[in-house]
Amino acid sequence: MKLLLDENLPKKLKLDFSDHEVYTVRDKYWNGIKNGELLKLLLENSFDALLTFDKNLQYQQNFSKYTITVFVLTATVNTYSELTMLTPKVKTYLDTPPLPTGPVIISK
Repeated sequence: MKLLLDENLPKKLKLDFSDHEVYTVRDKYWNGIKNGELLKLLLENSFDALLTFDKNLQYQQNFSKYTITVFVLTATVNTYSELTMLTPKVKTYLDTPPLPTGPVIISK
């Protein structure tokens, strides 16, 4: 699957998903792009899912318009040591397609 890590996640998190094609917002030069535009770019570039730490994204976007999966990683801080503990839950979704459309809250 083709995944994008939002700019609010540590780049090192890419290593947790080595079975997939993973890019960061920085890799794609999409830094600073607003959420609605970012979701459009994901669809235009055939991404399967976005991983983000932005808990407000699920309330700010109309997901009937953006038919993509957004994994909202929920932890006390957005450090690799905290977020890597959520990786197995994300992988469960990735390993059992089809992916759900819209926000998927991933927490401990």
